[in-house]
Amino acid sequence: MFKIYETELAGRKLTIETGKFANQANGSVTVRYGDTVVMTNVTASKEPKEGVDFFPLSVDYEEKLYAVGKIPGSFNRREGKPADKAILISRAIDRPIRPLFPHDFRNDVCIVNTVLSVDQDNSPEVCANIGTSAALSISDIPWGGPTAAVQVGYVNDEIIINPNSEQRKNSRLKLTVAGTEEKITMIEAGADELSNEIMLEAIKKAHIEIKKMCKFISDIKTEIGKPKFEYQSFSVTPEFYKAVCENFEKAMYDGVREQNKEIRNDNVDKIAEDIKNLAIQMYGENAEEEHSFDISTSVHDLEKECVRKMILTEHQRPDGRKIDEIRPLNAEVGILPRTHGSALFSRGQTQVLSVVTLGTKNDEQILDGLDEEESKRYMHQYNFHSYSVGEARPSKGPGRREIGHGALAEKALVPVIPSEDEFPYTIRVVSEVLESNGSTSQASICGSTLALMDAGVPIKKPVAGISSGLITNPENPEDYIVLTDIQDIEDFFGDMDFKVGGTKDGITAIQVDIKIDGLTYEIIEKAFEKTKIARDYIIDEVILDAIKEPRKEISKYAPKIVTTIIPVDKIKDVIGTGGKTINKIIEETGVKIDIEEDGRVCIYSDDLEKANQALKIIENITREIEVGNIYEGTVTRIAPFGAFVDLGAGKEGLLHISKISSKRVEKVEDVLSIGDEIKVKVIDIDGQGKIALNMKDLEIHNEDTENEKIEE
Repeated sequence: MFKIYETELAGRKLTIETGKFANQANGSVTVRYGDTVVMTNVTASKEPKEGVDFFPLSVDYEEKLYAVGKIPGSFNRREGKPADKAILISRAIDRPIRPLFPHDFRNDVCIVNTVLSVDQDNSPEVCANIGTSAALSISDIPWGGPTAAVQVGYVNDEIIINPNSEQRKNSRLKLTVAGTEEKITMIEAGADELSNEIMLEAIKKAHIEIKKMCKFISDIKTEIGKPKFEYQSFSVTPEFYKAVCENFEKAMYDGVREQNKEIRNDNVDKIAEDIKNLAIQMYGENAEEEHSFDISTSVHDLEKECVRKMILTEHQRPDGRKIDEIRPLNAEVGILPRTHGSALFSRGQTQVLSVVTLGTKNDEQILDGLDEEESKRYMHQYNFHSYSVGEARPSKGPGRREIGHGALAEKALVPVIPSEDEFPYTIRVVSEVLESNGSTSQASICGSTLALMDAGVPIKKPVAGISSGLITNPENPEDYIVLTDIQDIEDFFGDMDFKVGGTKDGITAIQVDIKIDGLTYEIIEKAFEKTKIARDYIIDEVILDAIKEPRKEISKYAPKIVTTIIPVDKIKDVIGTGGKTINKIIEETGVKIDIEEDGRVCIYSDDLEKANQALKIIENITREIEVGNIYEGTVTRIAPFGAFVDLGAGKEGLLHISKISSKRVEKVEDVLSIGDEIKVKVIDIDGQGKIALNMKDLEIHNEDTENEKIEE
C-alpha cells in the first residue's frame, strides 16, 4: 500500500514514501528532502550461510550521475566501481546500524541506497541514513532501531544543522552525527581546529533533531511495520561454555596478560587447542567438525571476558599499561633518499611509513561525483599489508577499510595544508602500514605530519592522532572505563574506537566506531579530554623532537615552481593559436606550464634556470609596451632604412638607421644581424600603434656609466 509520511528536519520538509517501488524487498522507502531523492531497499536471506561465524551485513551507497544531470566520464560512459566518497558514506551508514542487529544473527542482510536526484542544499547522505533506518524499521528483519543522522556545520560561530551549499563553503566544521532517541551511535567529522567544547555542543544540538526523526520513524513503524521474522540463533552451547570457563579461565586470564602481541596470540592458540580437546572429550572424535562453532566462539568469548574483566575490575591492561598510558613512541624523518619527504612513526607494535610526493597542477585528482567538488590537490592514501600482522595473504588493492582510514588521515591534515597561493604544489601522501597492533590510522596522521615537514611543506601546525577505547559493564551503565591509545585486543573486545586527530589548538578529524547501543554525552566528553592530553604529548615530545619545523627548502628531486600573474586578456597570447606559443616555450625550455583562468601561471621544472627562462619568455609576451621604457628585443628583419625588433607581447618596433648609433652607420648590416639580442628604448607610439625605437641614447648612457666607473 502506497503511503507518504511528512515531517520537518532543520526547518525543511522531509517526506518518506513507501509501497510504490521495489515491493519484493523486505523493506523499501524513498526519502525526499528538497529536490534530493534517495531510494533505500533492504533484503535478508531466509537462512544463514553455512560456516559463517560473523554477521554478513553489506551496505551500498550508489551514486548515479543522472541525479545531477551528468554523463559519467569513464570510457563506457556508465558508473563503475564506487568512488571513494560513496564508499565513505556507505561506511558512515553501516557503523550506526550494525550494533543494533541481534548479536547471534547470521543471515545475510543487504542494504542498497540509490541516489536518484540531488540538489546541493540537501544532503543525499542524510537521506540515505534516514532511509536505511526507516526501511529496516518497517521490514521484517530483526533490528533494534530506529536511528537517524544529520549533518552539522559551524558558520560565523553558529552551529548549523544540515547546512546548505553556501553555508558549507564557509563552515569550519563538517560533522555527521547518528544516534537513537537515547544515545549517540556514530560521529564522523572534519574540522578547522575546533575545541572540545564546541564539538560536544554540536553533537548535542544534532541529537535534538535526531530524536525527533527517530520518533517520526517509530510512528511509521507502529503503523505499517511488519512483524520481525524468527531466525536461527548462533550462540555457544551453554553447557560447553560453562565447562570451558571452569577449565581454562585462569589460563586465558594469564595468557592475555602479555605485552608482546605475537606471544599473546601464541598463548591463546595453545588454549584454543586445549578447548578443542575438551570438546572431543565431551562430544566424541567428530567434535572438531560438528562443534566447530562452539569451539571458536568459546575461545573468542572467553578471551573477551578475561580482557574486559581485567580492565574493568583491576584497571589493568593486557600489556601492563595504566589506563591513560600511551605505548612507547618513536619517530624518524628523511629515511628515504630519493623521495620528496619521508617519515617512520611507531607506537608500540604499530609502525607506519609515510611518504610525500610533490607534483604539478596537472597531478590533482579529478573527482566525478554528485557534489560540487571537482578536484583536490591534497591526497592521503593508506595501505594495509598482510605482513603487518604476520599473515600470508596476497594483496588485492585497497578495500573499504583502507579507503576509510586514508580519508580520515587526509581529513585530519587538510586544515593545516598551505593554500595553493602559498605553496602551488599538488601533494600526495602515502602511508604504508608495516606493523599493526591497533590505531594504524592515527599513526598515519602522525607519520604524515612528519613526512610533510620533512618535504618542506609549510604546514601551519603539526597534527597528531590518537584513539580512545571503552569498556562498559552491561549490568551497570555507570560502571565504565575510557582508555587512552587502544591496541588491537582492546579495540576488538572493547565497546568503542574513538579516533581523534588535531593540533594543540583544536580538533581536525573524528571517527567513532562502537559495538554497543550508543554513547552518552559523558563518555564522549571524557574521550575528548583524554585524546586532547595524548595529542599534545605526542606533538611536543615526539613530532617536534624529530623535526622542529618544516624544512626551508624542498627536496632537490622535487619539481621547482616559478609563479607569476598575467592579465587575463593576455592568456590567449601566451597559449597562442592551437597552443602553438605555449608548446614552443615548453619545447625550448623543457618545463611544464599551468595557466589558471584568473591569470595565475605556474612553471614547473627540475632546473630552476630553465623555469626562469620560461618565465622571462612569458613576461616578454605579456608585458605592455610604453614610451620611455627600455626593453630587450630580437632583430627579426633588416631593411635599408633600419631594423625591425621583436619586443615580445606580439609587438614589433622599428629601429631607424639614424637611431642605431651615435656614430654614422652606412648600412644596417654593418652593426646588426638578424637574431641579435639588443636593448632598445621606446621613443614613440603613433596613433596606429607603430612603435619607434632608439638604441643610440642607450649607447650614450652606457658610455657615461663606464666613464663614471673609470673616474672612481
